Amino acid sequence: MADFRLWSDDFPNNGFLSRAQEYDDKAFGVDGENISPALQWEGAPEDTQSFALTVYDPDAPTGSGFWHWVVVNIPVDARSLPRNAGKADGSLLPQGALQVRNDYGTVGFGGTAPPRGAKAHRYIFRLHALKVAHVPITPDTTNAVARFMTHLNELDSTTYTGLYELK
Repeated sequence: MADFRLWSDDFPNNGFLSRAQEYDDKAFGVDGENISPALQWEGAPEDTQSFALTVYDPDAPTGSGFWHWVVVNIPVDARSLPRNAGKADGSLLPQGALQVRNDYGTVGFGGTAPPRGAKAHRYIFRLHALKVAHVPITPDTTNAVARFMTHLNELDSTTYTGLYELK
């Protein structure tokens, strides 16, 4: 069996994300396309029953980082998410997958928006292999509770990191 791994054809690991992944909100000083990148994975542990995906910026100037995307209940037979799967209506996610509010307060993928002039921020895409087929949450569950339930049920995880900066 292959090692559990995650990748994207939209950007190299530890390479730069594009303006397509930049958030679109004038309050944050950005006007990108807010499109989540395509993701693929393989080699999950044999006992995996579902997946969860988180996207986290540990460099955000909040004292605790910033959660850009939290998705749970991705079916065990899924091996990819298409570009823009993180749109708010969830129509490009596999059936049964559930997005909760990100730290912007919106549902779905919330793109990059580091402070202008700051060093490049890291955006850590983490795919979690879970020992349960369904994490018992609702669309109103906070992302902190969704992440708690994810970690409580995790068998393994793999990461893929993108960078972004505004000059």
